[in-house]
Amino acid sequence: MTEARIMERFAALLALLVLAFAGPVAAPLSAQGPGSERMPVELVAEGAPQSGERWMLALHFRPSTPEWHGYWSNPGDAGLGMQLEWDLPAGWSAGEPLYPLPQRLVIGGLMNHVYEGAYAVLVPVSVPAGVDPEDAQRIGVVANYLACTDAICVPQQARLALEPGDAQADPRFDGWRAAVVPPLDSEAQFEFAGDRLRIGIPLPAAVRLGAPHLFLGTAELGGSDKPLYTATQTFRRDGDLLVAEIPLERIALPPGVQSDVPPRPETVEGILDLGEGRGLRFVAQPGDVPLEGAAPLAGGSEPVLWQLLLAALAGGLVLNIMPCVFPILSLKALSLAKAGGDARAARIDALAYTAGVVLACAALGGAILLLRAAGEQVGWAFQLQEPLVVVGLFVLALAITANFLGLFEIPGFAISGGSPSRGGSFGTGLLAAFVATPCTGPFMALALGAALVIEPLHGLLVFVALGAGLALPFLLVGFVPAIRRLLPRPGAWMERFRRWMALPMGLTALALGWLVWRIGGGQFLVLVLALGGLALFGLALLGLFQRHGRGGALVIFGALIAVLGLGMALLPQPQAQAMSGQASLLDPGEYSEPALAQARATGRPVFVWFTADWCVTCKVNESVAIEREATRAAFAEAGVVALRGDWTQPDEEISRMLTRQGAAGVPLYLWYAPGGEAEQLPQVLTPDLLVRKARASEP
Repeated sequence: MTEARIMERFAALLALLVLAFAGPVAAPLSAQGPGSERMPVELVAEGAPQSGERWMLALHFRPSTPEWHGYWSNPGDAGLGMQLEWDLPAGWSAGEPLYPLPQRLVIGGLMNHVYEGAYAVLVPVSVPAGVDPEDAQRIGVVANYLACTDAICVPQQARLALEPGDAQADPRFDGWRAAVVPPLDSEAQFEFAGDRLRIGIPLPAAVRLGAPHLFLGTAELGGSDKPLYTATQTFRRDGDLLVAEIPLERIALPPGVQSDVPPRPETVEGILDLGEGRGLRFVAQPGDVPLEGAAPLAGGSEPVLWQLLLAALAGGLVLNIMPCVFPILSLKALSLAKAGGDARAARIDALAYTAGVVLACAALGGAILLLRAAGEQVGWAFQLQEPLVVVGLFVLALAITANFLGLFEIPGFAISGGSPSRGGSFGTGLLAAFVATPCTGPFMALALGAALVIEPLHGLLVFVALGAGLALPFLLVGFVPAIRRLLPRPGAWMERFRRWMALPMGLTALALGWLVWRIGGGQFLVLVLALGGLALFGLALLGLFQRHGRGGALVIFGALIAVLGLGMALLPQPQAQAMSGQASLLDPGEYSEPALAQARATGRPVFVWFTADWCVTCKVNESVAIEREATRAAFAEAGVVALRGDWTQPDEEISRMLTRQGAAGVPLYLWYAPGGEAEQLPQVLTPDLLVRKARASEP
């Protein structure tokens, strides 16, 4: 064994002995324990704990001088990982610590996984349901950790405490949460090939790699006579699979004793450093990791950004004819008709509408990327999982219906009478993009799924391209005279057409009312209907003032907006409703990861569909292809097991599955042949597709 290895192990043993004898003389519990003069630490809460929810705490480390550094959970070839001993109220439990991306520090040929400068480790605490956090006893933790420079290491111990009832929100948590390495949400595989560890990590080909590196969190891979973590890592890539290989030295044994292989863990966990401060946590299970077709990765890889942008552009274009966008086609039809006049006005109208669409898509995409960076499991159309957003859409649909019927006017707005103004066309674009979000379609799913894991700036460009595709028909009308000449001339027919368009918008309001009931129940629906009635009364009063040419219409409109905003703020938070109780001809089970594993273990075909009550495309597919007697009969004959995942309200398990499949939202349809992996079916199902899949699976 090398002298450096002996000294490293001796230092670690000495550190443990010092920690063991430091306990009896440690300071009593305090609100913020100093830890030591070299690496002070404080215990901070994200906010006040809530009954039945996860409460996030942070251990914030601040080195006294820049030369001191702390360690990741697996310190590497040297060092010592942090150990926590919690003192929690009965029924409370602390989860695994969540770390930011570590750094590599090589000293004397030994690799250290360290943090230089201030850093925070987050710890989720589960608060049991039915308890009053205000009455909970003090939270305590003893933290044992190591602070080192390039020359010396000093064991640290801090005794920290926090009163749950006094916990206040800390604004620093946003930055700490954003620094935590997000999970990959796709299961990796590993195998031992001779004296090498090979790990296959599912990673979209569009994800740009700088200088990748694997931080292995599974410590039992050590035990060799040479340092493990300084070994040269090699990377290969085959499409959406990244393969890493790490050499493992055999354990040194006395002469005459046959050498053994390194330890074989059941799982391998760690962090994939993508370069440029980006990383992903992964968990790998034993499995086959092929190298066939995998090309060596030399100096990183360039992203295929242009392919994602093209797919997003095509997805936005197709979105114009998807079922979820049918309710707002009336808005587009009116604007198209009015664009048939002056060429300059048509171009201005098209540009204003495009600006509204692109801004809405970029804002929504930016919000998704920020929330995911903060550790939230969200996807496309996540805002429709919030009850107040659905209520707002319901009131908005009522207002548009009333506008189409001539109850009131919004001067210069594209959905009202007269010629649209720049502001009105811009507002129409905002509205069109927002109402279109419950749907994903062909091309769009691939682009948005990759946008959630690639570099944030490139991901934002994908959402911008989606908006450009959605607005493309308007741009063509505005800038191509030949297309404008094909449109009918404006005339009295437009007013009649506008009134007829109140029918699909009214049906949209009806569907949103049904969704309100599904989310909050009957009592919540009554309150929302009362709010909608108040909105219609105010709009009718506004229209009366407009028709009689009286002043004060703007004041009435402003007051109505304020009253509606106050009414929405005062609505009670609806209780979560059971979303899986809808009857289905297929009699599906409720999706969960254990349920899927159990279904696949039967050796029968498995069909899993992910839906939401606010997803129009989902409901159309269900009526056209899923809820059919022919589908039920074919499934029964082939013994198909059906599972349904309802994403109407937030569900982290479903969100993980969507991310794992590269889907940004619903609908998502998966078919598992016996013994096979998931096959993604098209997002727009044809009537006989499932019947054909079932018949092809018959023995």
